[in-house]
Amino acid sequence: MRKRTRKSTHPGAILKELYLDELHIGISEFADCIGISRKTVSGIVNGHRGVTPEMAVRFSKALPNTSAEMWLNLQKSYDLFEAEQRLSEVKIVPVLQPATA
Repeated sequence: MRKRTRKSTHPGAILKELYLDELHIGISEFADCIGISRKTVSGIVNGHRGVTPEMAVRFSKALPNTSAEMWLNLQKSYDLFEAEQRLSEVKIVPVLQPATA
């Protein structure tokens, strides 16, 4: 398994920089387009909330050339990096593999 050395970018930052800013769409307008509250989109854009499977589907339907899988993979990469950082100093003992016959 390869060790992540660079902090993953939160999918909300990607949403804002590569899509909303480029398309000149504000958070409120985007929230209206995908049928959710401004507060929810703001939470994602500001990194306080993650992208759920439902949100990934909404984003992919509203943003051409993206997929739900893309949004979920971005969230997964971010979450894994954060977990690895939190657990970097925790001692975990490997479980031994059972002998094969």
